[in-house]
Amino acid sequence: MSKRNIIIVVAVVLIILAVGFYFNKKSASNPYSVVYLTTGEVYVGELTTVPDLTLKNGYILQVTKDATDATKNTFQLNPISQALWAPKVLHLVKDNVVFYGPLMSTSKIAQTLAGQAK
Repeated sequence: MSKRNIIIVVAVVLIILAVGFYFNKKSASNPYSVVYLTTGEVYVGELTTVPDLTLKNGYILQVTKDATDATKNTFQLNPISQALWAPKVLHLVKDNVVFYGPLMSTSKIAQTLAGQAK
């Protein structure tokens, strides 16, 4: 390999690392993601996708009937750590995931979780 090719390869690797670092820092302001499963369950937590889908510090989003008006629904975020099975980490099977994505910092769930962290 010539010196020119080595310099080009090193430059490309550095650019890729810089872009990855930028997006990692950008997403660090709100580390929470939502995961919707084929079973209809919705989980919120810190999602990593490499080497597999892993959810840490997770919550289950549950829909319940409003106590004052049975025609309305309310939403509850229940920590997975308080569930009967209480895992430290959820390893998700990709075939069972309908969609996943980062929460916007302006979403109600992200604001609720940020308020609990204080």
